Amino acid sequence: MSDYKDYNFRSAFAGQHLQYLLPGITAMLGVPKGLTILDIGCGNGALAKLLLEKGYNIYGIDASETGIQWAKQSHPKRFFLQDITSNTLPPELSVQRFNVLISTEVIEHLYSPREYILFCKNILPFGGRLILSTPYHGYWKNLLLALTGHMDNHFTALWDGGHIKFWSKKTLTKLLTEGGFQVTKFKGVGRMPPLWKSMLVEAKFVP
Repeated sequence: MSDYKDYNFRSAFAGQHLQYLLPGITAMLGVPKGLTILDIGCGNGALAKLLLEKGYNIYGIDASETGIQWAKQSHPKRFFLQDITSNTLPPELSVQRFNVLISTEVIEHLYSPREYILFCKNILPFGGRLILSTPYHGYWKNLLLALTGHMDNHFTALWDGGHIKFWSKKTLTKLLTEGGFQVTKFKGVGRMPPLWKSMLVEAKFVP
């Protein structure tokens, strides 16, 4: 995913971002019955564990060794160390048929987002869904950051392995469309519009 693949997770606790992401994700997912989900870039497994508690059949992969170690403590057969640049799934997951992929706050860290989209396409069947989140960027939010002097803090230039891509609804939609996906839902979360912290996008694989 990047040269900094291990984010040195120190616990299995859910981050604050899940407080505003989880309601939107569950609304997009709908009822658990019939869904087999893969969480790409699952980190310490916190989101997947919350969804397991809600009855969803979900597995997780991540390139972070510390993240997967924490995730496996409670669900050793649900989480696997895997880098998407290998373009394959772990052998333990090769027999699973995933009809939904989730990926939260991952794509902004990737040097090659098109490679990531190709990885998703190789997993999903026709009509399968991808639900992803990434920090939101738009005119009014960017203007406010500039006027208040918060650009340096927001762009995390000094964070090794931090954000290197800054997506808007337009650019993310273009990436997904180029990759054979049709965006079906969009939701801003975390603040009032148009200053959302993140955006949730649901897209259907329609090659």
